[in-house]
Amino acid sequence: MTAIEQYLIDTYRAAQLGAPMPPPPGRDDVAVLRSARTYAQFRAVVDGGEARHPWRAALHRLTHPHAAPQCGP
Repeated sequence: MTAIEQYLIDTYRAAQLGAPMPPPPGRDDVAVLRSARTYAQFRAVVDGGEARHPWRAALHRLTHPHAAPQCGP
């Protein structure tokens, strides 16, 4: 059963029982990812590092590609 199907069943059940509707699936996904990133930045600072900005790190990876690995001696 998919998350949408379960949501529809829960919504129907809530309507029948007069209970509050459940939140739609995926509603809080962005907030969870943002809090995980913020916690990782916090841990980096507490451990003595610097809080890296994700966009800046992605831009750095795009503008400074790694050298291709060399095969053989």
